[in-house]
Amino acid sequence: MECHPEFLLCWRTRSLHGPCPVTTFGPKACMLQNPKTIMHIQDPASQRLTWNKPPKSVLVIKKIRDASLLQPFKELCVYLTEENNMIVYVEKKVLEDPAIANDENFGPVKKKFCTFREDYDDISNQIDFIICLGGDGTLLYASSLFQGSVPPVMAFHLGSLGFLTPFNFENFQSQVTQVIEGNAALVLRSRLKVKVVKEHREKLTVQNGIEENGVVSANLEKEVGKQIMQYQVLNEVVVDRGPSSYLSNVDVFLNGHLITTVQGDGVIVSTPTGSTAYAAAAGASMIHPNVPAIMITPICPHSLSFRPIVVPAGVELKIMLSPDARNTAWVSFDGRKRQEICHGDSISITTSCYPLPSICFRDPVSDWFESLAECLHWNVRKKQNNFAVEEEEF
Repeated sequence: MECHPEFLLCWRTRSLHGPCPVTTFGPKACMLQNPKTIMHIQDPASQRLTWNKPPKSVLVIKKIRDASLLQPFKELCVYLTEENNMIVYVEKKVLEDPAIANDENFGPVKKKFCTFREDYDDISNQIDFIICLGGDGTLLYASSLFQGSVPPVMAFHLGSLGFLTPFNFENFQSQVTQVIEGNAALVLRSRLKVKVVKEHREKLTVQNGIEENGVVSANLEKEVGKQIMQYQVLNEVVVDRGPSSYLSNVDVFLNGHLITTVQGDGVIVSTPTGSTAYAAAAGASMIHPNVPAIMITPICPHSLSFRPIVVPAGVELKIMLSPDARNTAWVSFDGRKRQEICHGDSISITTSCYPLPSICFRDPVSDWFESLAECLHWNVRKKQNNFAVEEEEF
């Protein structure tokens, strides 16, 4: 097979390390440049937050339907509005909680809020930084709200697992003040840029279920074009067999070349951040978020030799139903926007140039190993005892 010269030139000049991440986060935040960087590669431990202008607006994301978060939410909002004179953005459905809506003492603070609705209001250029109250899901939700540059995210551990939420709420005032002053370490969590191309099908309604020739008709589908959807994904893209009892049968292409066909329950394509989530449960290695990589992990493959693999961050993956597939597949993005994939549809995945800048409690390395120990109990084992009595030498 011959390739066009322009195609070869394109892939030869493309970096396998992925796109250079954008280091401006929202309207006012950026990463402090380190003059001691070598070959333009900055030490992850030296990544620091700085502000071009003092931050004035903050988005507060609260886990919905959790009564234990009401008091921390109110305390944080009072501190931000009254003591720091910040403009606080809150999702409209958060304020519809009866415990908040009926609280007369909280009324004066609530009147100062700016509200928005997901999928209706664009707040991407209005938020200076984000504070999450809840578990890891709040951080994933914050990522989904920003399809371009993401403001810095400060996540408080008020949920169940808390692998991605390093801050405790007890001393939130001093910790928030440090962030506002620009005194904080950052970890840039790479995201996946995903494009789903679907063959648009229009179902034709036949009166009484009978065609003109008198034959009973099934549901007809007519090709009327293509539908394209794009997503920014923080954890993983999951392709699975859905409700079907058959094996999923999907082809995986890397830079245009077929590398394998997945026959099993499905496949997970994850970021290093997602390597400690669903991928870890499926047997993948856990990778530090500063490592530029994409993980491909099969879900219950019907093969004894299908091991999870790690590929460079700069490659482009494409997933399609195999021509021999007996059923359709289903895809989800960070557990959301679940949809069916049919023959002719495709899912293209590569590393996004818009990472999520997550504010660290200490530094990227210490926070990650502490989360491994505290949340996943990594390598927990009763220690072996030493010899009680030294053997005598003869």
